[in-house]
Amino acid sequence: MPTSYDALIIGSGQAGNPLATALAKAGRKVAIVEKYLLGGSCINYGCSPVKAMLASAERVYQVATAQEYGVHSSSPTVDFKAIIARKDTIIQEMRDGIRKNLTKEHSGITLLHGHAVFTGPKSVRVTAPDGQTHDLKAPLIFINTGTESAIPPIEGLTDNHFLTNKSILDLQELPEHLLILGGGYIGLEFGQMFRRFGSRVTIIEHATQLLEREDDDVCEAMQEQLGADGVEFVLGAEVKRVSRNEAGTYTLTAHTSDGERRLRGSHLLVAVGRKPNTYDLGLEAAGIEINEKGYILVNERLQTNVRGVYALGDVHPGPQFTHLSYDDYRVVRDNIIHRKRRSAKDRPLPYVVFTQPQLGRIGLSEKQAQEQKLDYRVATMPVQYVGRARETGHTEGFMKVLVDAHNHIIGATIFSEQGGEIMSMIQLAMTGKITCDQLQNMVFAHPTWAESLNNLFAKLEKAG
Repeated sequence: MPTSYDALIIGSGQAGNPLATALAKAGRKVAIVEKYLLGGSCINYGCSPVKAMLASAERVYQVATAQEYGVHSSSPTVDFKAIIARKDTIIQEMRDGIRKNLTKEHSGITLLHGHAVFTGPKSVRVTAPDGQTHDLKAPLIFINTGTESAIPPIEGLTDNHFLTNKSILDLQELPEHLLILGGGYIGLEFGQMFRRFGSRVTIIEHATQLLEREDDDVCEAMQEQLGADGVEFVLGAEVKRVSRNEAGTYTLTAHTSDGERRLRGSHLLVAVGRKPNTYDLGLEAAGIEINEKGYILVNERLQTNVRGVYALGDVHPGPQFTHLSYDDYRVVRDNIIHRKRRSAKDRPLPYVVFTQPQLGRIGLSEKQAQEQKLDYRVATMPVQYVGRARETGHTEGFMKVLVDAHNHIIGATIFSEQGGEIMSMIQLAMTGKITCDQLQNMVFAHPTWAESLNNLFAKLEKAG
């Protein structure tokens, strides 16, 4: 007979783990099934490991530029294996913390390692690594299986070993020349990182600009900054073929506006997008609907078309960010446990690209405001005007905010040192309905990055 639980969670991600804890605290009997590593993509091959390695790249840059601050030192020497080891230590501590939380700190949670497949609307079969199977059933099932790298249909690509955002984290030797297929935030973060470690880096992008969802001025500033670091770009390139010779050198044959180009490198990272981990869950046995890309369809309360089955995190359509996955947990928690109506619809979408400078974004871009034909004013200010920027030497980038007819902020783009933190301040102001006039005249401590808001909002002008 199947083992019965009050709730079954498939996937140990940033929504599934806290949900298991909350349900157990509420007296529910919970099973959580993980096929790979505890913590999901964020901890294992997303935010945490990448940001740990970016911190090492930032230290390299600080040493390399120390002379500009009157500090003399030898050129930095990168111990790449030590960088990877530091990252691994940080991540293992996080995994251990999750395991302790799920298995020791909360009774009522059963943790199973294995692959879960639906056998019916409320039943799942889990196949453990040793081949044993466990049949489980529950009135509430939550799918939190995330995404994996999408692989484009390029001739020769699947025949040759290439790197993904997961496997690149386990390299033990620094690439001589890293080719990156994709100019999104994953490609940009890895590009600047490995360039600062000492690799030659070339980013190849199908579109004619980076970060397709951003305004043109943002894309140009980002390309200029990474270009100053030595990252090379090939934009508007349609890669037709990938090959690799006996020496291990990759050759990418691409069509560009300047004709056919052959790009060669020692390593190839494919970072062109993500696809949902839904293909092997047996969703058809449960009657769970998906869209044409394989994402599980949900309503604003994250319910699928099958009663009692929910999809959380990146596995359903929409922006793919850890903080939204965690908010999915809050939506479900409040609706099920606290009996409060809470919706995943129309929530704010803050995000940060962790290059240096950081790109912090909240609300509407100028392009979106124009598409919606909104009446708005815009203020743009180079970061070099900020006193804190000149004092610290971080003068690259710019800030841009959009304000509606009622003097409320509707969007902000902060491409600056501490851009994510400054953006978060603006998000707080947006949530609290603080007007641009109030921010322009607010007393901030001097000299701080926050003080830049005084001068930024003083530059508001009518758009267009």
